[in-house]
Amino acid sequence: MLAFTNSKEKTSPTIIGAGCHLTGDIKTDHIVQVHGSITGNITAETVVIGRGGKVIGKIIASTLFLHGSLEGPATVNIANVFSNAQMTGTLSYNTLNITGNTGLDCKLAKRKDKKNE
Repeated sequence: MLAFTNSKEKTSPTIIGAGCHLTGDIKTDHIVQVHGSITGNITAETVVIGRGGKVIGKIIASTLFLHGSLEGPATVNIANVFSNAQMTGTLSYNTLNITGNTGLDCKLAKRKDKKNE
């Protein structure tokens, strides 16, 4: 686990811990892990919404791991949706992996392009 990083490290994740609530947008070229809640948009290489994590806003990422809750649209290349996941909005994807019985109440849209918009 990365506890401390320095300016030479180019891949340190952004972590929103359990019990933390962030209002605002996040834009990074790396990983965003959400274990608390975010009201805002996330643009990242990889977004992980953990169990108990919640995002209200738009996600644009190469890869999404959804264990928690997402209220809003997501545009991703690879969507990994797990058994406790909940989502409303539109999930736009190139590859979709669903594990278990999820609480998806969203529109699924298979993307024809390979780039995120």
